[in-house]
This record gives sequence, C-alpha cells and structure tokens, in this order.
Amino acid sequence: MKTEENMAQKARGFAPAVGPTATTTIITGDHAIHSGETSVATQGENMPAFFARPENKTEGLPVVLVVQEIFGVHEHIRDICRRLAAEGYLAVAPELYFREGDPSEYSDIPTLFKELVNKVPDAQVLADLDHVANWAAKHGGDMRNMAITGFCWGGRITWLYAAHNPQLKAAVAWYGKVVGEKTIKQPTQPVDVATELSAPVLGLYGGKDESIPQESIELMRKAVRAANANAEIVVYPEVGHAFNADYRESYHEASAKDGWQRMLAWFTQYGVAPAK
Repeated sequence: MKTEENMAQKARGFAPAVGPTATTTIITGDHAIHSGETSVATQGENMPAFFARPENKTEGLPVVLVVQEIFGVHEHIRDICRRLAAEGYLAVAPELYFREGDPSEYSDIPTLFKELVNKVPDAQVLADLDHVANWAAKHGGDMRNMAITGFCWGGRITWLYAAHNPQLKAAVAWYGKVVGEKTIKQPTQPVDVATELSAPVLGLYGGKDESIPQESIELMRKAVRAANANAEIVVYPEVGHAFNADYRESYHEASAKDGWQRMLAWFTQYGVAPAK
C-alpha cells in the first residue's frame, strides 16, 4: 500500500523507497542542455534510457555511461546526466532493471532488493551496457572517449564493466560494493576481477559506510596492487554511504563536491574530456 508521501515522491520523480527528499536536493536547469527519454535496442528488446548532452553540439562528444543506484533511473540519476551534459559530455543512463520490474513500485529497500535487484543478472547488465555504448556512438558520441560512472549498485557494476569492455577509457565507482556473496546471477565481485581491469578505476567511498566495511576496501586495495592495476581508492573518513545523494539525509556536500571534481579530473587524465 503506497503512502501519500510515496506517491508524492514518485510524482516528483524520486524513488519512493528512499523516503522524503532532503532540502539539499539539487535540480540542474535545462539551459544549454538537450535531454530526454529514449530507448536502446538490446538483446532483442528496447530498453528505456535517459540521456543528456550539450544543446548546441551533436557530434564528437565524449561519452559517460551512468549506472543507476538500486532505485533505478529516478530524478537524481537523471540530474547526474544533466550535470555531466553541462560539463560537455553525452551522458546516458539506461533502465537496467527494465525486464525484471519497476523500482518505483517499491516503497521499502529490503523488498526492493529481494523482489527486484537480486534478480538482475550481471551478464545481462554488462551486455546491455555494451548496447548503450553502441547507441551513444550513433547519437553523437565519440567511442574513442568513453567512460563510466555508477552509484551504489551502479558502483559495483562500474568495477565489473571496467574489466569487461576494453574500449572503456576511464571508470569512477561511487560507494559500490567490492566483495560480497556470490550467486548464480552475481557470480563475480569486483575484488575477483582486479587482474582483468582494462580501464583505470577511481573508487570513492565513505569511511563510515556500514554497508561497505573498511576491511573490504582494504581487500580491494591489496587486489589492485597485487594485479598492478591502474586504480585508486579514495575514502572520505567522516561520511557514510550515498554521500553524493543530495536528495537524501546521507548527503555530505564537501565530500560530494570533492568527489565530483576528482571524477572529472580522472576522466580528463585518461582522455575522456570535451574538446576545448
């Protein structure tokens, strides 16, 4: 049974499962940005997606694949795309749960995990992201300059995709799990693919994140060092999970802004940047 607040959340474009939106919520204006809904042909189906790009440039754009939180492509993820477009990127966020269900239909996180998130196979997600990359190439994106970023659930996927697609130039994972239970649908964790990373990965984590213990982050650090992989992990000691989620009480402005600048610098360092 949806509460009035959950219904209002959905109407505003935010995921009902996260509760009331915080007063820190950021909504980027559409000035000088072209954005909207689209669909991506993938594995015989049409996957909904949201895209944003600079208003007056339609070719040769660096591409950023944006991978959703557990809550799907709700207003926060769409705004991440708009923010990247304002920086000069073509940003695309696909609805990676579209076959299994609609995350906006869930009003609590445990049920969302049990009935939807845990049913989404990693192999399907990685293949879908390949098709999103192909879509971007046909819609003004320069595939020689492609990066990925993801948040929470999408942060874990970001690590996996950096080991999956050799065309990828850079990756930034925001508080994505690096170790965890292996299942038929999620048979591999980021710590297992450290030797396979083909793109430089920046990981951004909270020191007080109860869902991602510091011990697991240290395991990931050891794994990438042992593999001599190009990866860096930054931990903000005073913040918890979802510190970039400005629509939630977990938001930490200073860490979020620092992480955003680090992400843009990481993209630029590895050649994924708008032409000057």
